Amino acid sequence: MEISLGQFFAVFGAAIAVLMPGIGSAIGVGLAGESASGVVTEDPNKFGQTLLLQALPGTQGIYGLLTGFVIMQRIGLIGGQLLEISTYQGLLLFSAALPIAFVGLLSAIAQGKTAAAGIGIVAKRPEELAKGITFAAMVETYAVLALLASILMIFGIQI
Repeated sequence: MEISLGQFFAVFGAAIAVLMPGIGSAIGVGLAGESASGVVTEDPNKFGQTLLLQALPGTQGIYGLLTGFVIMQRIGLIGGQLLEISTYQGLLLFSAALPIAFVGLLSAIAQGKTAAAGIGIVAKRPEELAKGITFAAMVETYAVLALLASILMIFGIQI
């Protein structure tokens, strides 16, 4: 079976939705992990607190994966019955993937930097962990909004 241009664009959108936030999450988690490693070297008892902050930038990768799965499900790639979709529909699905792709990439990196700063708070004042989490969670808001926008667009496209 030959893949149509519409199917290509839809699968490309799913790939971009997974790829870009995944890259951002890897960078963000890495940035926070570097800070956490320094803190844990000095005080191994702070491992749990720093791990929590390190994990936060990983959520954008999950959001991208979810968006990619939804696109693949909508076009029948998951389930084995690939639907015929027009080039226009494929471009719409590709476009719907862009909010989480770009916002996920950039917010994960920004959240990694913010989480790393929060780990600095934990290093000096471990009782202030909640403040570090709050600062990092503020960045998360924009990834959640982008996820919502992408998902609403995907389900709004007639297939």
